[in-house]
Amino acid sequence: MIAPCDAKVVLLASASVTRAQILQNAGVAFEVDHARIDEGAIKIACQAGAVPVEEAAVRLAEAKAIEVASRHPNRLVIGADQLLVGEAGWCDKPQTRQAARATLESLRGGEHRLVSGVVVAIDATVVWTYVDVATLSMRDYSASFIDWYLDSMQPADLQVVGACRLEGLGVQALARIEGDYFTILGLPLLPLLDFLRSRGIVPR
Repeated sequence: MIAPCDAKVVLLASASVTRAQILQNAGVAFEVDHARIDEGAIKIACQAGAVPVEEAAVRLAEAKAIEVASRHPNRLVIGADQLLVGEAGWCDKPQTRQAARATLESLRGGEHRLVSGVVVAIDATVVWTYVDVATLSMRDYSASFIDWYLDSMQPADLQVVGACRLEGLGVQALARIEGDYFTILGLPLLPLLDFLRSRGIVPR
């Protein structure tokens, strides 16, 4: 049996500003400690092993949670990750304006899935896991729309899965969404809150 964690302030093992904002808006007390893992190596290994994308998202989230938990004994740590699967396979976060343009062009007029995994760990033990999938259909937007979008966004705002932030101008690239809003943002919040209530972290 897992012993109760020693603090009601959880640790978020993520550099994502969006995930931190989601938890803050929900009234969850937390601190951030970025996980020191090689995400690229884990993705490559998963792809080489033909690991289903849902499992890959969980593996990445678990690696983050376990790494941070190993440095903070008896603390409850949340790890999360999101993968995009399009018609051409997995799509990484664009790191440049040129890559963001290529991403937007490849997704235009098509459908892709956002797979969000979240794992909670205490020490080296995973105590909760959840994965969810949302499907997004993109508009057949024009080249001038792409130019406008790229010119309107800060470089850091383009370095997200799909180069689009649903909570910002990226919503204009979408034709339809199917699935949970928080899953699309990268942190399935409602199931996570249910778990935190079960541990006494947030009120029932």
